[in-house]
Amino acid sequence: MGQLVFPLNTKVYLDTSPIIYSVEKHTDYWQILAPFWQLLKAGEFEVYTSELTLLETLVQPIKQNNQILISAYENLLIQTDIRLLPISLDVLRESANLRAKQNFKTPDAIHASTAFSVNCEYFVTNDDGFKRLSNINVIILNDLI
Repeated sequence: MGQLVFPLNTKVYLDTSPIIYSVEKHTDYWQILAPFWQLLKAGEFEVYTSELTLLETLVQPIKQNNQILISAYENLLIQTDIRLLPISLDVLRESANLRAKQNFKTPDAIHASTAFSVNCEYFVTNDDGFKRLSNINVIILNDLI
């Protein structure tokens, strides 16, 4: 099983799936993600995600009226060392560019553009579609299992 290891002071972008796997301690991925969160707490690197992640993570807990999960997602995304970035006009313009030129879906384009907006070196996801990005190191969690 692989590991999520990054150079010191690296900027890492988290797509929605690693957030869900972490909060819900998904059995297939938790062994990979638990050390990642410890290194973040130690200040080894910086972690970013989009405000879109909050929307995406809350849908199922709201459908299920699961207040515990709602609070867990909000606490992780709002009250930890994760930098929750806004969906700015620049991000929307770059997202339109990705949709037009590389046929990304809107949410994926927003995530990628948000990562680019702060010059993240790594993009952690479980979506193979992000492998099309050429100017960022894409890490697919399934590849680490």
